[in-house]
Amino acid sequence: MNSLITPRRWILHRVSTDILIIGSGVAGLRAGIEASEYGKVIIATKGKFSDGNTNEAQGGIAVVLSQGDTFTQHIQDTLSAGAGLCRKEAVEILTREGPERVKELFDWGAHFDSKEGDLLFTQEGGHSLRRVIHAQGDATGREIENTLFSRLYRCRNFRIWENAFAVELMVRDNTCYGAYLYTPKEGLYAVLADRVILSTGGAARVYRETTNHRVATGDGIAMVYRAGGELQDMEFLQFHPTALYVAGASRLLISEAVRGEGGILKNKYGERFMVKYHPQADLAPRDVVSRAILDEMKMTESTNVYLDVRGIPYSTLKKRFPNLASICKEVGLDIRRDLIPVRPSAHYTIGGVRVDLNGRTSIRNLFACGETASSGVHGANRLASNSLLEGLVFGYRVGKEAGISLCREIKRVKKIVYPKAAHHDLAVQLDLEDVRNSLKSLMTRQVGIEREADKLKEAWERINFWSDYILSKEFSHPEAWELQNMLTVASLIVKAALMRRESRGVHYRVDYPQMDDKNWRRHIVLQMRKEP
Repeated sequence: MNSLITPRRWILHRVSTDILIIGSGVAGLRAGIEASEYGKVIIATKGKFSDGNTNEAQGGIAVVLSQGDTFTQHIQDTLSAGAGLCRKEAVEILTREGPERVKELFDWGAHFDSKEGDLLFTQEGGHSLRRVIHAQGDATGREIENTLFSRLYRCRNFRIWENAFAVELMVRDNTCYGAYLYTPKEGLYAVLADRVILSTGGAARVYRETTNHRVATGDGIAMVYRAGGELQDMEFLQFHPTALYVAGASRLLISEAVRGEGGILKNKYGERFMVKYHPQADLAPRDVVSRAILDEMKMTESTNVYLDVRGIPYSTLKKRFPNLASICKEVGLDIRRDLIPVRPSAHYTIGGVRVDLNGRTSIRNLFACGETASSGVHGANRLASNSLLEGLVFGYRVGKEAGISLCREIKRVKKIVYPKAAHHDLAVQLDLEDVRNSLKSLMTRQVGIEREADKLKEAWERINFWSDYILSKEFSHPEAWELQNMLTVASLIVKAALMRRESRGVHYRVDYPQMDDKNWRRHIVLQMRKEP
């Protein structure tokens, strides 16, 4: 399938800009601030500008600012977590450029938690020391997003479009010329742009149990795949070990910083268990903690384990984790005396659109950054609190590279590029919500923390069955396009998971439980076959 829509059937509105950025999280906003120095920018987001995972990020930013910390230590911690698949050059860029990007936030008015003028640092899983800074206790993402948005509004040459769903990229001869965007009020737009930057977030909403915002449905990744671009590492989907598990409540992410401050994981019998799984115990890397929790749930025949924060002074909890205290209270938990029920949930898409160190994709004039991109920073397992830093560092680099390359190039007359549609009959009535829920349940059961060939093959067959009749239809509304993107991305996750016959980082195969450097210390690259 080459396109979700046949634009010739629509009444198109035509808009031109120099740079189109799709997505308004930390990476997209930072790219927009930089790109606006070089030309006209449109930032399009499919919901409100604050919708997305950035606004909900709790833990903080891992950055070398504390006394005694070094770039070498941060690099080594990141490489260790990445299980042999990190791109070292990308990790060095992340760590060495990180302090400058964070100091910009200070200059732009961001307020990070401090005491008597000194920044407060916490420690999270996989880090060798306390290097994670935070804001408003557990509202770091919100503070960063508000700061970037305020800064952007002081820039020239930009517009922001809310409620604008990116349906397809405009690509001809492996060159991107813009994208088709849909708004509920105006319908379909052909947005012509000399450069396009994707920062649409990840795809963890393909799972039933997830910490992600509802918009994280893998749209940008699916668009690049349909356009013939390269994807990388799609098998690596990180599960966060501790999401609140209460019937009827959202799967609130409970930051690893809670364990960094003294929180302890216990099974249903009240036994501390992480000490038998890893030398770092409760502060082990996320993949280790997630599998340990899964083991304890199986051994105790329970649906969850518990996080015990009773050893942390209540005054500290209220100040450091106000959102956690508030939400637990809403669901009837008193964290001064009650254990908090938790279990792993799909959290972070490590794989994505394959990019170079400046965010260039395999399609000319198309860039990607943030969770949408796969630069090699995270390898096979993202180190805690490196994601906001990645968005800042590589958002800046991508915005600058897109702008500079634009200035070097002679402007061309822009033409609408019609994609080649593989289908023409409009969709019949289908219960898309039922398919969506079935897909999410299937991914949770068969393509979760532990994987094996039989279950993966079953998932592959079922997804292909749904895809045969969902992807062959043409729809005219975002809910259907989202589902089509989710089916595409889910199939790619399953395909890559079947291909990688080893266990590495967040990808654990019970039928291939060992890491196999000889055969699999490499990236899996997926690309749609071009039609003859």
